[in-house]
Amino acid sequence: MSTPPDLLPAPVRRLAAWCAVLLLVAGVGWVAVQLCAEFRAAVTPVLLALLGTALLGPLYRRLVRARVTPSVAAGLTCVAVLAVVGGAVYIVVAALIDTGDQIITSLRDAAKSLTRHFGAAGTSLDDLAANARRLLGKFGGTAASNVISGVSVVGEFLAMAVLALLLVFFFLRDSGRAVAGLRACAPGDSADTLEAIARRAFQAVEGFMRGTTVIALIDAACITLGLLILQVPGAVGLGALVFVGAYIPYLGAFISGAVAVLVALADRGFVIALWALGVVLAVQVLEGHVLQPVIQSRTVQMHPAAVLLAITAGASVAGILGMLLAVPLTAAAFGVVQELRNHYAQSESAGRPAE
Repeated sequence: MSTPPDLLPAPVRRLAAWCAVLLLVAGVGWVAVQLCAEFRAAVTPVLLALLGTALLGPLYRRLVRARVTPSVAAGLTCVAVLAVVGGAVYIVVAALIDTGDQIITSLRDAAKSLTRHFGAAGTSLDDLAANARRLLGKFGGTAASNVISGVSVVGEFLAMAVLALLLVFFFLRDSGRAVAGLRACAPGDSADTLEAIARRAFQAVEGFMRGTTVIALIDAACITLGLLILQVPGAVGLGALVFVGAYIPYLGAFISGAVAVLVALADRGFVIALWALGVVLAVQVLEGHVLQPVIQSRTVQMHPAAVLLAITAGASVAGILGMLLAVPLTAAAFGVVQELRNHYAQSESAGRPAE
């Protein structure tokens, strides 16, 4: 009995199959994003801990090779992180406190200058003060509730940071057990394939964190040197702020650069502030055209357009946290896809069906 002929050509069937696969992947991804948003209090510390583990893995492994027990090595690594982050925060806060009054004075002078220029349009300091009093009287309750919600957000952030640090300790100490557990959960004979995929994804995240750290160090060193030459106060603290902000793509560089320019404006005047702005822009150009292509191309195989799209999608889903996590998660996804392609290519070349 002859089989009936296909009603659709082969290219159309392949296109339909790919559309079905894309729809299925998009649906699964949407459900995963919704679940992560619903359980963000538990998911966020885990993701941050994975980033921290990828960043601190080389230090931990070096301590283990020096015959330090895994628990002590993981504890020393976490203590080192606390010391570095705490020192950077202290330096930044001290620098901002020292120049805070000068920044406020400079901003007030700028506001007065704008008022003098636009006074004919009916805007004056008295009008601004009266409008401010009316707005405060009208929205005082809302402002108080916003302050309370802001305090709760800060408390939630601190709790997630502490949980993430504890998870980093356990991830570093029990990394061998994690691999064994992953192999135990693998169905059939796919343990080797699943372990290779997991290692490739983690290596991609590790390469991204390593490259970002190198770029952050170079940016911080260049901007600190430029601010020291311009004799801007708190140059070391501003450099530490640049180093921390480099882990948040684009937004971190913008905020740290704006703070540096404001400090220069407050203490050294408008001309030095322009020079500081030139230093910040020059470093950003160096990062975008030299450091990122050279360093990140060796650690993460991602096109800059993919990085921009990932950051935009992450910001639309989870704000600043999404911007922080978007690129390493996308790098992990690229690593998984590359490992799957290599696996199936080897399976086809060996003449056996893929697992």
